[in-house]
Amino acid sequence: MYIPSFNQFPNQQEAISFMQRYSFATIVTVKDGVPSATHLPFLVKETDGQVVISSHFAKANPQSADIIDNRALVIFTEPHAYISPKNYEKETNVPTWNYLAVHAYGNCILLDGEANKAALLKETIKYYEADYLKQYESLPDDYKQRMMKGIVAFQIIVDDLQAKKKLSQNRTEKEQENIIDDLGRSGNLNEKEIAAYMSSLKK
Repeated sequence: MYIPSFNQFPNQQEAISFMQRYSFATIVTVKDGVPSATHLPFLVKETDGQVVISSHFAKANPQSADIIDNRALVIFTEPHAYISPKNYEKETNVPTWNYLAVHAYGNCILLDGEANKAALLKETIKYYEADYLKQYESLPDDYKQRMMKGIVAFQIIVDDLQAKKKLSQNRTEKEQENIIDDLGRSGNLNEKEIAAYMSSLKK
């Protein structure tokens, strides 16, 4: 990902926090020169400075076979906003787009076995809807086993983490204020979030 120096996240921890907040991401793999992508909920952890992300495919998804011994890119992105030239001080300007994104690269490792799959599913439920865990654990074992046979669980040890926040950092103070005010008054949640992220840079 092209990242000018002024658009870089300040540290890995902030990038991880972003990934955890916007954890429904896109995994991209390539087989025989053809890219494939699937949208999945991810768990994101950091242990001793190492970032590990995990999720699961439906076994029926052809991409689930492509991850074996393969490298993957997982794209985390969510808030974005059109930036109008009306916010700039000079007329000789063009529109642009503000956004945040994190690209995580690494090799896929299959989490084989019922115990590994069960642990991943339990952890996923606890993260996304902890209140459902009790109901899930009360389901018949044979039902849960059938469900687990239909998934391919995996994790990625991230070896390249690229994080970008394009938030008009190269514009004047007045122009940034104009953009924050414009987006902050919007009824669009994405635009409000971008305004909030821009405001946080000033703190």
